[in-house]
Amino acid sequence: MAQTSSFDVTTGVDLQEVDNAVNQAQKEIGQRYDFKGSKSTIEFQRAESTLVLVADDDFKMRALFDVLQTKLIKRGVPVKNLDIGETKPAGGDTVRKEIKLKTALDSDTAKKVAAAIKDAKLKKVQAAIQGEQVRVSSPSKDDLQEAMQLLRGKDFGVELKFGNYR
Repeated sequence: MAQTSSFDVTTGVDLQEVDNAVNQAQKEIGQRYDFKGSKSTIEFQRAESTLVLVADDDFKMRALFDVLQTKLIKRGVPVKNLDIGETKPAGGDTVRKEIKLKTALDSDTAKKVAAAIKDAKLKKVQAAIQGEQVRVSSPSKDDLQEAMQLLRGKDFGVELKFGNYR
């Protein structure tokens, strides 16, 4: 019987790196002249994987988000995995924005990944959805490499990670 090789397709963010980026952004906001005396804050709710940004107005909110995004990029956190909410008015003449972190593949994205592999009609390559990941298997490692290249070339709205390659 032929040995089958496989890899897992997942997504996620390193919560420690997000925490570090938030701390760096808060430090920069504390030192910047345009944020002096403002009520601008960034709160990281680790349990819910949510970032809450509060600022005085839309202009400061954009500047606050830009600082945070820059720090996240420098720390290697994929910005594709941010689900950015609308800027809403909050109490005390402030505006608030909630950003959810996508820490796992949702079922729709997993179905799109599996469908993309099936549509490519690669020889003997099969994709199976297993909870929050997609396992891609084939007897040929070359076909698996081809499947990886195919997935890297498509946009699924999240940063795909390939792991457990064997």
